[in-house]
Amino acid sequence: MSKRDVVFPPARQELYKRNRYSPAVRANGLLFVSGQVGSREDGSVEPDLEAQVRRAFENLNAILAAAGCSFDDVIDATIFMVDAEENFERVWEIAAPYWGEAPHPSLTGIGVTWLYGYQFEIKVIAKLPEPH
Repeated sequence: MSKRDVVFPPARQELYKRNRYSPAVRANGLLFVSGQVGSREDGSVEPDLEAQVRRAFENLNAILAAAGCSFDDVIDATIFMVDAEENFERVWEIAAPYWGEAPHPSLTGIGVTWLYGYQFEIKVIAKLPEPH
């Protein structure tokens, strides 16, 4: 197996080392981004759901930017929510400015009972820019 082509955002390397995963991996023209939660740079949890959703998208956007992408390049997204039935509409209102205009990426939404102390997580696959 060849070495993984890992993308790191400008901060948070210690968080990824501590938890033993890569923030994103480039492969075959695609960027596979690990699930992003509403964690601060030190890895602590944003206590408020709305702040968590905003922080998760900001963390996601930092990884996308480090790979030369933006949310416009996202082709598939999976979101996980604790208590999705109660929180979905609220989360979707907060996410709307980050989500952008149609056409939107494909989406899978999953309600879960536990997210390591978080209430929201988003993972995506994006198309990498064509080399010039």
